Amino acid sequence: MEFQSNQSRDMSPQRKNSRGKIEIKRIENTTNRQVTFCKRRNGLLKKAYELSVLCDAEVALIVFSSRGRLYEYASNSVKATIERYKKASSTTTSGSTSSEANTQYYQQEASKLRAHISNLQNENRNLLGESLGALTLRDLKNLEGRIERGISRIRSKKNELLFAEIEYMQKRQEIDLHHNNQYLRAKIAETERAQNQQMNLMPVSSDFELIQPQQFDARNYLQVNDLQTNGEYPRQDQPPPLQLV
Repeated sequence: MEFQSNQSRDMSPQRKNSRGKIEIKRIENTTNRQVTFCKRRNGLLKKAYELSVLCDAEVALIVFSSRGRLYEYASNSVKATIERYKKASSTTTSGSTSSEANTQYYQQEASKLRAHISNLQNENRNLLGESLGALTLRDLKNLEGRIERGISRIRSKKNELLFAEIEYMQKRQEIDLHHNNQYLRAKIAETERAQNQQMNLMPVSSDFELIQPQQFDARNYLQVNDLQTNGEYPRQDQPPPLQLV
């Protein structure tokens, strides 16, 4: 009976709290505190699940017990929900704070860009052989290697363009020669056809006078009989005998 009375005294505050308004304070009894944690944790996880399903809400719940154990629930992903919370919290800050943050961010970006531009200008001057006094021996060797590699790439590109231009000119010359040959052949064929047509159109007449060969005039030549048998020619002072034709 004494055990039951003690138990009834221990449970009486909880019964009173369950019936009426619950007094929110730390439960001193370790066992009761652990039991209450398990019950309310399960109820909280259940409510989070119901809220995410019924209302299509993104819910993330993280609970650490007094012993350091982790209990969590997330409708999507705890990490993704936390990242979304960070973005939302950063956008919901005051206008002055956001403007100051943006100004500071753009100032930092501008300083980075100015430093980058200054470095590029120094590199360009170094490539042109200027402002070399501040460079060390190692920097000069690196610069020399960069210049040699650049020159080799430039030469290879130049040779490539020259070969392409030569090949193009050769092909163009071959095409021009081929066209010229075709033109000349066409002109020769056209000339031959014109000559053949002219020969075919030339009239043939019986009155066509043939060119008579020139008659032989013995007076203009020496007779073979006048030659001496001893191989001597007659004297030029004697005129040749006349012969009637």
